[in-house]
Amino acid sequence: MSTRADVKDTVGDISNDDNLNMAQKQTSRKGFCSVRHGLALILQLCNFSICTQQMNLSIAITAMVNNTASTGQPNASTERTLTDPQGYWNETLEEFRALAPAYDWSPEIQGILLSSLNYGSFLAPIPSGYLTGKFQAKYMVGTGLFISSFLNLFIPLGADAGVALLIVLRIVQGIAQVMVLTCQYSIWVKWAPPQERSQLTSIAGSGSMLGSFIILIVGGLLCQTIGWPYVFYIFGGIGCACCLLWFPLVYDDPVKHPFISPGEKRYIVCSLAQQDRSPGWSLPIKDMIKSLPLWAILVSYFCEYWLFYIVMAYTPTYISSVLQANLRDSGILSALPFAAGCICIILGGLLADFLLSRKILRLITIRKLFTAIGVLFPSAILVSLPWVRSSHSTTIVFLVLSSTISSLCEAGALINFLDIAPRYAGFLRGLLQVFSHIAGAISPTIAGFFISQDSEFGWRNVFLLSAAVNILGLAFYLIFGQADVQEWAKEQTFTHL
Repeated sequence: MSTRADVKDTVGDISNDDNLNMAQKQTSRKGFCSVRHGLALILQLCNFSICTQQMNLSIAITAMVNNTASTGQPNASTERTLTDPQGYWNETLEEFRALAPAYDWSPEIQGILLSSLNYGSFLAPIPSGYLTGKFQAKYMVGTGLFISSFLNLFIPLGADAGVALLIVLRIVQGIAQVMVLTCQYSIWVKWAPPQERSQLTSIAGSGSMLGSFIILIVGGLLCQTIGWPYVFYIFGGIGCACCLLWFPLVYDDPVKHPFISPGEKRYIVCSLAQQDRSPGWSLPIKDMIKSLPLWAILVSYFCEYWLFYIVMAYTPTYISSVLQANLRDSGILSALPFAAGCICIILGGLLADFLLSRKILRLITIRKLFTAIGVLFPSAILVSLPWVRSSHSTTIVFLVLSSTISSLCEAGALINFLDIAPRYAGFLRGLLQVFSHIAGAISPTIAGFFISQDSEFGWRNVFLLSAAVNILGLAFYLIFGQADVQEWAKEQTFTHL
């Protein structure tokens, strides 16, 4: 990590350059050929890998569980046979499933296994974000990615060894994934010029949507053809391969990057020269607690992830139960909203930076506008879903539109913490993840309760409650949200706890 003296020397050189504005324009024209955009693409691949590793057990567990076996040992392994052969594909299934074991896991054990990934997620984000201020984010992210990917390769062996070992592997894997998702934002504090912050973080964040799309499309096919263990081998291997790109190519500071051009280095450092980017070693806890702009982001995170986790958890169920789609079609249709969301995240980031660079709108106006659009339109669409359930095509279009438009929040409130407190980006990202995990723990549970009471009215109540929560969060953000660096986030103005 570079010292403040390095940055000051570089800025001093820039201030003596009469052609600085021309250099900035030439550098910005490089677009996706620049090192900073290459970093965004590498982070996109990292997020892709983490997302697929988060979801692969959810996809594979239907093939891992032997529903026809008699009750026995909790981890007894049996050969899976087909009870209803149907032509060529079923013969293929029988051939490959004989090579993959199946387990007598009760629904309770399955629930514990699926949720075990989140057991450490509530505690890990804040320490991970804080440690990023003391250690290089490059190594925090790279280590987390390697641990998660490496452990993913051993999930099939862990399943054979026993449920207890598999749960331990999943808990450690979840903590490692939190390191990646939390610490990566500290890298952008020194790499993302303010006028490109939205597009760079959006490109990186789109990897999660892309991962959801790919695992829903490919995961079931892999289980049906070559066996469920290969879901873990393939996506764990992709993560390990990503580490080979990460460690040699990624640096925490453009000042010390060996491959960056002098023009791009000058452009980035000059763009951030007026911003205190040094990590905060002490946390102004009291000032953070009293900061309404920070609370506006926290509340917005909670409310927006409330809806996100419902869509993530119940889209396949809604499609299969309401539209009566089979498992293969349900997986494909469930993947469409994530594909559209992946594209819209990138386009939204580009549009936000375009509006800012051309000085068409102020930064806070952009953040609030994108958040308002990303909340109001999806809420209206989801509330309308129960009234269009008779039309399958309209339902799918509504689901895709909802996911597409809601992804605009990535260039709105969800990235606003980098604006108000760049010094504490890692810590705040961890804090925000805690709020998102809390929403993820509450919203699917409440949704399941509503749906179990009455299927038709249950879905309607789920969508109405989600819309109400999102609109309340939006109102709070519109009132108290800001985009200026807060006084407590500046180097010499805050008081320590």
